Amino acid sequence: MEEKHSFIARMPDEPGSLLKAADIIRRHNGNITRIQFNRRIDKNTVFFEMTATASDYRLIREGLSEIGYLQSNIPPVNILLFHIYLPTPHRPGALYDVLTACAEAGADVSEIDFDDTGRHPDRLTLRLNVVDSPRVEEVIDFIKSRYRLEILEYDSLGGALDETIFYICFAQKIRPFLGEANDEFLLSLLGDLNHVVQELTNRGEDPKLVFNQIERIGTFLTETTGEGFYADYQQIETPDGSSLTCIQPPGGGSVFIFDAGSDRLMIDTGYGIYHDDIERMLHEIGKSGYKGISRIICTHADADHCGAAGLHPVSSYLHHGTDAIIECNNRGYGSRSQDLILEAVYTVIINLFSRCTPPEERHIFPKNEIGRRGIFPVIDTFSIGGFSFEVLESLGGHIYGQVFLLAADIGLLFTSDALMNFKSLTPERQEYNSIADFLVTSVNVDSDLARQERHALMALAEEIDSDMKKMGTRCLICGGHGAVSVLEEGKLVAYGDIRHYRHPA
Repeated sequence: MEEKHSFIARMPDEPGSLLKAADIIRRHNGNITRIQFNRRIDKNTVFFEMTATASDYRLIREGLSEIGYLQSNIPPVNILLFHIYLPTPHRPGALYDVLTACAEAGADVSEIDFDDTGRHPDRLTLRLNVVDSPRVEEVIDFIKSRYRLEILEYDSLGGALDETIFYICFAQKIRPFLGEANDEFLLSLLGDLNHVVQELTNRGEDPKLVFNQIERIGTFLTETTGEGFYADYQQIETPDGSSLTCIQPPGGGSVFIFDAGSDRLMIDTGYGIYHDDIERMLHEIGKSGYKGISRIICTHADADHCGAAGLHPVSSYLHHGTDAIIECNNRGYGSRSQDLILEAVYTVIINLFSRCTPPEERHIFPKNEIGRRGIFPVIDTFSIGGFSFEVLESLGGHIYGQVFLLAADIGLLFTSDALMNFKSLTPERQEYNSIADFLVTSVNVDSDLARQERHALMALAEEIDSDMKKMGTRCLICGGHGAVSVLEEGKLVAYGDIRHYRHPA
């Protein structure tokens, strides 16, 4: 029985290399379904996807391994840039000796510059890639024993991302974002990332920019946790004695905590990577951390909304579509985008980088409609501290399985990512959010439905706001990103004071 397989081949940059690999696959009855090689990115790395029986695939891997083409690990890398000062007058063979030492130590010369009639007739400039870190000392020691050496760059993470070892360097750069990822996992992830690059390149994007954006996600999240954590927040008291806290972390969606007496409700959890930071922040602003939260509502399956739910020892309530997306790890599931590689791989990337820990104990909202609010079916109701909430089912414009919450009596409307105050986002948050738009081309799996939802939610907010004004208060619109807002002349305007929190260094 034929199965799908994928592997990465690292082969010499010389005529016939690709043909050798293809011939091995052909001879063992493999059928190539995807191949990607772009020498502008990496001159030696080729990505294959294919179908073959398990026994044939084993023979294919053995054949590639015998000729040194199969990449099965991510070796450590050092990139060296240095000057070597050759004695003058130059003796024959001096350059040959240097290059021989480099070759014997497994170093690949990616840049060389020497001109004995130039401004520095005694200076040879070399850039080396050493794809086996311990051997870099051999190169340095050999050269130092013969010539004066000036090291200009020593990059152990491949910051230069040299085109002869681009993928190896990139894997080493993102490894810190992935916890305890082994080489097998990294190679598989590289294959997925390459598929994204292939798709976006075919749409006219610069492949190097795609990799840059992927790396930016991991860098941003890593740098904004712990001592780098900060947040904007609002603390809003309602006339009925309840209170609402809205927290905007550095990246991702807003986290809401609704307090009603001894009852506490959390609506969305933020990224898993921010879980401890938010708990510490809550203590410091007088909200007793996560203590007393009795239930969590996950409005949808994106990691910035449900990614810390599994770190809380309480039940999470969610739509059956959200449950399905969590299980299949593809935010496009259930929509016309579910077969797009961009949606599937972006889900993998963001879940890994953000330490997504979805809920384990899940209560699924009923599927049957029990009422309507405009175009939205009401599929459930619940009470917190005597306050009644309705669960509204979305049309699936942003993502399948998204829900909205309405507490009509106290004028709270939680619109998740279907309606939000974009103008309230800081430039840093806007820039971070733009990465997802770039990598999946649109964060909405169905833009037409998303537009319809926005209009319907605005109409619902206006209706509730009209009722609340009669009681001397307002409808508070709690979007999935940005500030809690009210409607003013048809536009969302931030409500009350927005305070800034930063980790006490």
